[in-house]
Amino acid sequence: MKLIIAIIQPTRLEAVKDALTKVEVFRLTVVDVQGFGRQKGRTQVFRGKDFTSNLLRKVELQIAVNDDYVERTIEAILSGSRAGEKGQVGDGKIFVLPIDDCIRIRTGERGPEGI
Repeated sequence: MKLIIAIIQPTRLEAVKDALTKVEVFRLTVVDVQGFGRQKGRTQVFRGKDFTSNLLRKVELQIAVNDDYVERTIEAILSGSRAGEKGQVGDGKIFVLPIDDCIRIRTGERGPEGI
């Protein structure tokens, strides 16, 4: 079992969800986050004054999958979140972490059955 955490552009969320649905991944958690990376923020005008915000809005997806779904989930996230054919700075990151156990609260199922 793996936990896949993907940080993506908010505008790409629907495309990623569609790509995940096509590979039969239906369970995910979406979290609004802010981050700082190579994009280095942006300058905005507020009440006539310029200010720089170095934290940019992103979306974090948390997806727990069984081992046989890991690669197809990663490929779906890549295809849905990449801007253009080669991608752009700020498209995001994917992290894959091991899960020791998973328990479904309603039924008490554990491990791969719990996911």
